[in-house]
Amino acid sequence: MINKMLVSQRLELIGDWLKNLKKLSKLSYEEFTSNNLNSAAAESYLRRSLEAIFDIGRHILAKTGNLDMAGEYKSIAKGLASNNFVSDTLGEKLVQMAGYRNRMVHFYSMVTEKELYDILQDNLGDIEQFTMEIKQSVLKWL
Repeated sequence: MINKMLVSQRLELIGDWLKNLKKLSKLSYEEFTSNNLNSAAAESYLRRSLEAIFDIGRHILAKTGNLDMAGEYKSIAKGLASNNFVSDTLGEKLVQMAGYRNRMVHFYSMVTEKELYDILQDNLGDIEQFTMEIKQSVLKWL
């Protein structure tokens, strides 16, 4: 059975980190790059958000009998979509997020301020979409 409290707690954490990411997104590129603490904070909040997204996904899949999809990050993304916990469109974005999470963790020295800034400008809505769709689909199961 899906642990509603666990999912809710992780979604709340994502919401808190998203607020901080949105604050950083309001900075101009010049302001963002003028202090390396901005990119460090953005990277940390983004990585934590992605980890929480995939922790939620792993939990949901494991608890609904889809343990075979709950291992690798891209499998989690595909499993959430194929089991209708998220839309196919979001599922595709989650696959991309899984790839970026791996880049942040394994190729951290290659992550640039520019790409972090671009994510702040263009992709925070994907995280919001995830939280909305999980709230809708998980509540349906509980």
